[in-house]
Amino acid sequence: MAFSFTLSAYIARRFAGMALAMTAALASLVALFDFIELLRRAATRPEATFALVSSIAALRLPYVVLQILPFAVLLGGIIAFWRLSRASELVVARAAGISAWSFLLGPAIVALCMGMLAITVVSPLSAAMLARAERMDATYLRNATGLSSLAGGKLWLRQADDGIEPGGVAILAGTPEVTPQGFTLRNASLWRLSSNDRPLSRVEAPRARLEPGAWTLEEAVTFGRDRLPSAPAALRMPTSLTADRIEETFASPDTLSFWALPGFIAVLESAGFSAVRHRLTFHSLLSLPLLCAAMALLAAGFSMRHARRGGVGRMLGLGIAAGFSLFLLDKVAEEFGQAGTLPVALAAWAPSVAGLLLALTLLLYLEDG
Repeated sequence: MAFSFTLSAYIARRFAGMALAMTAALASLVALFDFIELLRRAATRPEATFALVSSIAALRLPYVVLQILPFAVLLGGIIAFWRLSRASELVVARAAGISAWSFLLGPAIVALCMGMLAITVVSPLSAAMLARAERMDATYLRNATGLSSLAGGKLWLRQADDGIEPGGVAILAGTPEVTPQGFTLRNASLWRLSSNDRPLSRVEAPRARLEPGAWTLEEAVTFGRDRLPSAPAALRMPTSLTADRIEETFASPDTLSFWALPGFIAVLESAGFSAVRHRLTFHSLLSLPLLCAAMALLAAGFSMRHARRGGVGRMLGLGIAAGFSLFLLDKVAEEFGQAGTLPVALAAWAPSVAGLLLALTLLLYLEDG
């Protein structure tokens, strides 16, 4: 048992080194192409200097690491296990009566830890750096401002409203406007509903200003159940929304960390926004450790064949093809999840579970079949 543990630790160390090296190599390659694309877009922008473009590319690097991590684990595992097989180290271990399940425990744990480290540490760093990179990109390369996608249209918000009766709901609509004084809605309309969606009152105001903890509707005219208007007066309605949260709603969920997503999803749904993209991102991050472990076992299944038996190149090619197939399945499932065709949890977890089942099937065939 001591020898088995020592061997598992040794293989895990070899696997970890190669997986980290492959992660660094792939991330550098993707970042290089991203940097070239940013340089192309900055060619017509005199204010976009080389240092600025380099900063944007560097800020996007942790996000790139999160995206390529599973495939890097697969490629690193294939190379590590292939080297061990070519040196007959795995053959000797199996001839000594050590099960493949024993010495693969170490690499699987390493892959799980890499995935957990990615979602708990890299994800917050990636979210903060990517949000800054997106802001710099929008300012210097696209000349865009926040909430530009809403220009000329109305913004609709839904939130809890206990001002009239417990369990009430408020629906606020208006044309968004970002000014030095803060976030406002022009020509605002407010509908206050009971818990069973029964109309209680309607409020019309030329402007609704978002302040810390409340909306302030200026010169608001309230129409009660008798449909008679009240005299114009200022009206305050408590809210948990902030200008940053409203703007983040229209930004990519990737600019939110793993730890911030659950709370933001709750606020998003209470405001009446769709949280499908954010839920999908959260479940995808949750499934990342399992996907990394599946990739590690898949790499072992496709690369532990002894070199003297031949067909090693074909098996390695099949392993890379299987990785690409899982990547394609992940993207297709993500599109179905965003469209609402598949449940969010199923769309996020299906690639990880499929990869794990494929790896276990292959290893069972090689070890016990």
